[in-house]
Amino acid sequence: MIASIEKKIPELENMKKYPKELYFLGDLSFLQRRKISIVGTRRPSGYTKQYTQLLVQELLKRGIVLVSGAAMGVDAIVHTSAGSNNTIAVVANGLDIRYPSVNRHLIESIEKEGLVLSQFSKGTKATPWSFVVRNELVVALGEVLIVTQADENSGSMRSVEFALKMGKEVYVLPQRLGESNGTNKLLTNGLAKPINDILQFANRFGVEPQNSHIEKDEFFYFCQTMPTLDEAVSKFSNRVYEAELEGLIYIENGLVRLV
Repeated sequence: MIASIEKKIPELENMKKYPKELYFLGDLSFLQRRKISIVGTRRPSGYTKQYTQLLVQELLKRGIVLVSGAAMGVDAIVHTSAGSNNTIAVVANGLDIRYPSVNRHLIESIEKEGLVLSQFSKGTKATPWSFVVRNELVVALGEVLIVTQADENSGSMRSVEFALKMGKEVYVLPQRLGESNGTNKLLTNGLAKPINDILQFANRFGVEPQNSHIEKDEFFYFCQTMPTLDEAVSKFSNRVYEAELEGLIYIENGLVRLV
């Protein structure tokens, strides 16, 4: 059932204007987790598809929720690679409409297992203006913005403008000359940083747990933020010491870290 979000979302304070209305389908707890936004062209190359998938998979291992715009191309790759239960889709239309229709089943699965957001009421169809509104919300939700491939004067480059105004870091995949001219120009002008090593980049946002069977629950996501011991005990009490005895975490210099 489509509902409004009444509680303020801190990340959205970075937007030019906080949304007057924000509608959702799915699980609002996703908003409490660490989030990264990834966008790009609707016509990605084979190289971009491969490395977008690898990037998403490594971030997932570290408990990151992936945010994108539910469009064809890079957006769909992000949502599909993340899995419906690890992604937030932001759409440019009312939530009673699944657009684009080619992604209908993907969007429906995210509604059931993830989170879909929109600033538009029922019946509102996508327009060039609504895509711009959608892009700003996608950017605002993430800690950083990653653009894996984009042409100049594309919607993804408009997203970069939003990110820079919000003071967010922008990252891109290195691309060949003559391909992805938008992201190459960002690198030339010093407005973005290249992701030359996916593992090294992903490690900035947490660690891949050695115990592959560890439950990715609220405690896991909290520990990925490397909280202080006092913060962890205050929130989870004896769970912290139990996890330490089980070898799931260790405490170093007063900080809790996942093994």
